[in-house]
Amino acid sequence: MSTKRLLLVNIIILLILVGGGFGIYAYYNQNMNYLTTENAQIAGQQVTISAPANGKLTDWNGHVGDKFSKDAAVGTIATTDAEGRPATMDITAPADGTIVQTNAVPNSFVAAGTPLAQVYDLDSLWVTANIDETDINEVNPGQDVDIYVDAFPNNTLKGKVEQIGLATAGTFSLLPSSSNTSGNYTKVTQVIPITISIDDNNGIAIVPGMNVTVRIRK
Repeated sequence: MSTKRLLLVNIIILLILVGGGFGIYAYYNQNMNYLTTENAQIAGQQVTISAPANGKLTDWNGHVGDKFSKDAAVGTIATTDAEGRPATMDITAPADGTIVQTNAVPNSFVAAGTPLAQVYDLDSLWVTANIDETDINEVNPGQDVDIYVDAFPNNTLKGKVEQIGLATAGTFSLLPSSSNTSGNYTKVTQVIPITISIDDNNGIAIVPGMNVTVRIRK
């Protein structure tokens, strides 16, 4: 074998060894120092603006994207008072937030309690992540978390584990536990929801329901 060819082979072998070493280190670092899951979403407190009484929706100012402070008037209902006389009643926001969905139709008749709009406080969002029960013992409040939002792949948000759920996500499911045709219980790994704070959204427009990947530092 010529000297040039031997040198080339040695370089290739060296590159393979170095690349393999980095790969092994990255795998070891990822699995030993971090717990990662893609089963996570941006979440927030959803609040419903409802009709306070039976009547006609005579005015409605709540459009998607509009912000309202708590107790601010969003609309008006023409109704009747306790003595049957015509009266008007304000529809108010039960909490600070931004309207993300509205079902209100001006000049339509609504019943008391009818949902007219859904509101989120977009300045106070968090992440809900589902962790396999076999890994939950590695999660503790206060751990640092890297948050990767699918919609914004070039941004990494920071947060901390705030709360660990006291029941599995499937506990409140409407579907029954898995079973086979003989009626015996089929064991399935359950997930436990945890709450992760978001330190700063870095100016990106995150909204409830967005998919994220979280990496929890052990």
